[in-house]
Amino acid sequence: MSFGDPNNPYGQPQGQGQQPGYGYPQQAPQGVPPQQGYGYPAAPPVSPYGGGGYPGMAMEMPGGVKAARVMLWITAAFNLIGAIALIGLSFAVDSELEKSGASSADAEMFADMGQGILIGAGVVSLIFAVVGMLLAAKFRSGGNGVRIGTIVYSSIGVLFSLFSLPLGIVSLALGVLVIVFVAKSDGSAWFNRNKQQYL
Repeated sequence: MSFGDPNNPYGQPQGQGQQPGYGYPQQAPQGVPPQQGYGYPAAPPVSPYGGGGYPGMAMEMPGGVKAARVMLWITAAFNLIGAIALIGLSFAVDSELEKSGASSADAEMFADMGQGILIGAGVVSLIFAVVGMLLAAKFRSGGNGVRIGTIVYSSIGVLFSLFSLPLGIVSLALGVLVIVFVAKSDGSAWFNRNKQQYL
């Protein structure tokens, strides 16, 4: 005698007669959210930027943001070298004009004006270098303000690089890449993350 045979008058049809709560979880009635299955609770969502979804877990800086930070350091270093070169050139031009014996008032005025322009450009380049270094240093802990500041800084760098082509081709390329990497969605997510979640 088989209890699994559907034609058997003494056997129970399969799937009937089970008490709720035993065996596999029952389906929830319509309109009621399904309950969690047996075992451990569901794992938290995994962040695409490293570190899980657990609160307080560190988030790893995306590769594009790391690359943008390195490029920002390089751009700042170029500006620092340029500032030193411009200020040094201004004193070299002044000493050359003194050696040439140009003593007229017009020559001295021209020399002073040229030296002033070179020193002014050197100071601007030095300030630009310091701002770039500060932004690069804030990439780990900074918020969206650092991201916006970096985009503005790199845009100004790209604009000045266009006026100094072909010499400014490297600065132009670095500036464009920094803007792209910081403006991407993973860059935005990094700078808008919870402030406690940084390495």
